[in-house]
Amino acid sequence: MIYFDNSATTAIKPKSVGETVYKTLSTGTYGNPGRDSSDFSVNASDMVNHARNQIKQLFNVPSTDLITFTNNATESLNTVLKGLLHAGDHVISTNYEHNSVIRPLNQLHENNQVEVSFLPFDPKTGRLMVEQLDQLLQDNTKMIVCTHASNVTGYVLPVKEISEFCKKHDLLFVVDAAQTAGFEDIDIQKMQIDALCFTGHKSLYGPQGTGGICLRKPLEIEPLKSGGTGIESFNPLMPAHYPTHLEAGTLNVPGIAGLAAGVDYVLEHGTDKIRAQVNHLTDMIQDGLEKCPQIKVYTPRNYETTGVVSFNLEGVNSADVGQWLWDEYQIATRSGAHCAPKVHQTFKTVEQGIVRLSLSSFNTEAEVKTLLSAIDKMIEESQEEV
Repeated sequence: MIYFDNSATTAIKPKSVGETVYKTLSTGTYGNPGRDSSDFSVNASDMVNHARNQIKQLFNVPSTDLITFTNNATESLNTVLKGLLHAGDHVISTNYEHNSVIRPLNQLHENNQVEVSFLPFDPKTGRLMVEQLDQLLQDNTKMIVCTHASNVTGYVLPVKEISEFCKKHDLLFVVDAAQTAGFEDIDIQKMQIDALCFTGHKSLYGPQGTGGICLRKPLEIEPLKSGGTGIESFNPLMPAHYPTHLEAGTLNVPGIAGLAAGVDYVLEHGTDKIRAQVNHLTDMIQDGLEKCPQIKVYTPRNYETTGVVSFNLEGVNSADVGQWLWDEYQIATRSGAHCAPKVHQTFKTVEQGIVRLSLSSFNTEAEVKTLLSAIDKMIEESQEEV
């Protein structure tokens, strides 16, 4: 089997990830972090603190106190957006967004009268039209929230330009790093990202059900969840200081332990080397697909991209392409709609969908060659049926 669906979840992880999760669950020495002074609780606290330190190093977070653990990027984004935006606020986003941004914003619009504007991108080149930001700016604009890279095409948004715009107009800058954490170089201080929302189960090679929020400085975020924290038990509200302010209930210690092991892998290998390896493979795919006039590629070659190549075979539903690749060659891809409706509307692929290939550092040249041979065979068979 060949796995090319890493933008959804990296199914193939470093061995250390599974070993660390197993150790945490099987040794009987990890309890509830921050709840008492026993070795069980201390071991769990040490593991969680180690994970915070690794994430602090990876994203250059000013303090481990400004790292909050969540279940995934979706929970992180819901926490930040619903905790910062209020009635009368205006927020700017983009047409590249995943539903993890679009749906919370629409919910805030429906329930709290938050105004939302979306910045378009050019369907021919894929370039985000950042020059139109001035046109969307309003007196009540409070924030720009955007994905760091498209989950559909892999296009990396010009966050430097967006960040500079935010600084110029005193706006909060929130970034969805679900597609880039562990792949792109992210420095929240240098990039002036106020809140970085990430997930652990993609390019950080951690388990599903892990993620977090990294803040550049403390923000007044209303907690999405309230509950036990192990401290200030007689306080009727969530403690004001971070990270406890946003971490209600028992943390996912085995998952966080696995996440730390995944981050260790990324730090050891380096995002630059991982990126170079994956980009080499995606270049091979792009080169191969360019030889096929029946295929339309949506991933741009003139801009920075993640390890994604998205395409369609002319006249064939993307779901049929994905199913054929799996049935005939056991190649796992993602086809159909990709939880990013404005991308499909822009590309006019609402009905056809898009086939997405997404690679990780565990993919190989041999797998890419098998894929390209499979696509050649698929095209040959589709022409015979016409």
